[in-house]
Amino acid sequence: MEYQARYITEDIKLSSYEDKFFKSDIMFDQHMLVWFLSGETKIVQADATYFFGKGDIFLIPRNQLATIINYPKDGEPHKTVVMHLSLETLKKFYANKNINPQPQKSQKIFSFNNHPLLESCLASLIPYFEMKDLPEDIASIKITEAISILRTLDQEIDHVLANFEEPGKINLVDYMEKNFMFNLPLEKFGYLTGRSLTTFKRDFKKAFTMTPQRWLTHKRLELAYYQLTENKKKPLEVCYEVGFENLSHFSFAFKKQFGLAPSQLSSIS
Repeated sequence: MEYQARYITEDIKLSSYEDKFFKSDIMFDQHMLVWFLSGETKIVQADATYFFGKGDIFLIPRNQLATIINYPKDGEPHKTVVMHLSLETLKKFYANKNINPQPQKSQKIFSFNNHPLLESCLASLIPYFEMKDLPEDIASIKITEAISILRTLDQEIDHVLANFEEPGKINLVDYMEKNFMFNLPLEKFGYLTGRSLTTFKRDFKKAFTMTPQRWLTHKRLELAYYQLTENKKKPLEVCYEVGFENLSHFSFAFKKQFGLAPSQLSSIS
């Protein structure tokens, strides 16, 4: 993978992928504000699928699960300016503000298209990527500016950015049935459901009467079968959307469970 990243600080980077595509299942530890310079991204969450391209700006809140697939487009690499809004930064920003954030009922990506205020803020960062030894306070000022603009554009943002709580213990069955397609370490699933790894495995075995690995593989293959037969999707697309890391492993597991390779089933349906 031909990946390049240039940093102004650890919280602001210019990211570029030259490959055909790059796929990753991610749980974001920090809020991420992203501005597209070129290329295209497909983001798959449990309840929605998003497509973003050149000029788009969006915010991905922390502790959300997503499958992200990055593509070059029109002969240009997938290139973005990414700003991390860390908890430390946000706590300082909201320290003197009387905000009582309400819990969000669902996962959501905030899209701002190519809003001129945000675009101007993020575009002003471009020259800094060519500089060395940028003063830390300049980067801090730009992040503060971005947060202020976000609050102006969407009043709901405060309930997301000013919420510093960690995930509490939630219903394991409901959560896993909704998020099984994300290929994350079990430790991450445990964290997001408010459990240690040991407690997660114990509760999982009690709820599903099988190991997490076996259950996850079975559920992902069932979803793949549905996507191939009902939604007529291609095997490569299905492979990445249901939580497999490569096509060969997906094809092997699929044939073992259903007796046919995904390509054979796709041609039949």
